[in-house]
Amino acid sequence: MRSHHFLISGVLGLAVAALPATDVLAAEEVVSPVAVVDSKAVYGRIESRFVVPARSRIGGTLVDLDVTEGSVVEAGRPIARVVDEKLALQLNAADARIRAVSSQLDNARVEFERTTALLARGAATQQRVDQLRTQAEVLTNQMNQAEAERAVILQQATEGSVVAPAAGRVLTVPIRRGSVVLPGEQVATIAAGGLFLRLAIPERHAPLLKVGAMVEVGERGAAELGGATRGTIEKVYPQIEAGRVIADVAVEGLSDTFVGERVLVRVPVATRQVLAVPEAAVMLRAGIDFIRVASGGVERDVAVIIGAVVETPAGPRREILTGLRPGDRVIVP
Repeated sequence: MRSHHFLISGVLGLAVAALPATDVLAAEEVVSPVAVVDSKAVYGRIESRFVVPARSRIGGTLVDLDVTEGSVVEAGRPIARVVDEKLALQLNAADARIRAVSSQLDNARVEFERTTALLARGAATQQRVDQLRTQAEVLTNQMNQAEAERAVILQQATEGSVVAPAAGRVLTVPIRRGSVVLPGEQVATIAAGGLFLRLAIPERHAPLLKVGAMVEVGERGAAELGGATRGTIEKVYPQIEAGRVIADVAVEGLSDTFVGERVLVRVPVATRQVLAVPEAAVMLRAGIDFIRVASGGVERDVAVIIGAVVETPAGPRREILTGLRPGDRVIVP
């Protein structure tokens, strides 16, 4: 039995000897003020760079409509077709006019050539030849006019195709197939030019907003900014509306699934000096936070009030509201 006691005592002694000393596991850090950026949580609205309408160039009946709300279109793609039945009648009238003028012109040219031959034999007058030449020129101009009018009608017929003026997502389609549209009437509105976030921030923060400042953009539908991405303030508008400063934030890869959606962002509005320590330096005992401080070769525990975790050049740290002073030497396990 005594041999067993000696064996257990020897094992415990070896284990205690193998433990590192406490001062090896701890380090001292001198507390000094660091600058942190204060941010304000606001909601930004996803906006498109511009909203452009796709308009009908002629009046008529909408016979084809190839898009609906939410469709993605490319610039120049036909999205609808308007037909004006009067254009076909006008085209037939133009063709008939061209045939009539063409017959008159052929007759005038034959008469002019015959009269010119008679003038060479002295059987006609120069005045008659000049009259026929003028008549042929007038009919030629009438033919050119009729052909131009026919080309106009053909161009109007081709303008019945409504094309997307820019690439983007269709926001609204105010009319439906079979509707009667007027020249210049909107067939669809398209969000184009990319997306950005538009912020409306209280005017007391206006002097603190800077172009180029980074903001944190939260995930859609999240109440917190966990896993946030970053954006850049690219424009601050000089006009204050309803006590709000308007600013635009550029965000890479912003989805256009929902234009007008509200997204939570954090905007830097101020810079302040704080005292911060590593999270490991804070000890919780009996519901009170303590930090071990070295002073004059003696270590003592100081009760502190902690704040939020702040970003510092040394990484994330815990802000200390009260209990520490600049120059204190903190023991960090």
